[in-house]
Amino acid sequence: MRFIQHLLAVATLGLMAATAGASPAAPVNGTDYRTLEKAQQTDSGKKVEVTEFFWYSCPHCEALEPTLQAWVKKNADKIVFKRVPVAFRATFIPQQKLYYTIEALGMVDTLHARVFRAIHVERQQLDTDKQILDFIAKQGVDAKKFADTYNSFGVQTKVQRAAQLQEAYKVDGVPMIAIDGRYVTSPSIVGAALGNRPEAVLHDATLQVMDHLVAKSAK
Repeated sequence: MRFIQHLLAVATLGLMAATAGASPAAPVNGTDYRTLEKAQQTDSGKKVEVTEFFWYSCPHCEALEPTLQAWVKKNADKIVFKRVPVAFRATFIPQQKLYYTIEALGMVDTLHARVFRAIHVERQQLDTDKQILDFIAKQGVDAKKFADTYNSFGVQTKVQRAAQLQEAYKVDGVPMIAIDGRYVTSPSIVGAALGNRPEAVLHDATLQVMDHLVAKSAK
């Protein structure tokens, strides 16, 4: 019995040592964020590029969205914010095309949150071209203009570029945030060190890490 208690004590100390120093207020590379082996080129000028990798059907992306957008507005003078919809399999591609179409039409501010709401609150299926086009037709959008853009070469090119970025940034889950083409963090990365915490706590912790990385990149 004492031997088992000793093993448990050793394991506990090992866990404490592994997470020592893991604090969103003073982030640690490899714990609270990761540094890419190969930095990616950015084109944000003097501001720091911040890129969110997301998937519309991901409940964690939908949950993070309001908090992330408040952070983006707060840091608008420091950053250039971009989004990249991911595709872990071919069935994700229609939603990639959906995002790039509303982006091309200048409708992100009006439709991006509506898409999240339709999927996660209203429980609508938006996984196929037909489902997406039917949804858009009900949003007061010119259906033909949307369809033409949705099926355009420009949107297809962006989908291909998204696949390249997903590979370059080693995106293994969403939401994931890239800072300055060099660092990535996420609620799941931060949560691995913090342990079982409410999602809102992990969101706040992730934003603290992002603050640190933006400041670090701006120097």
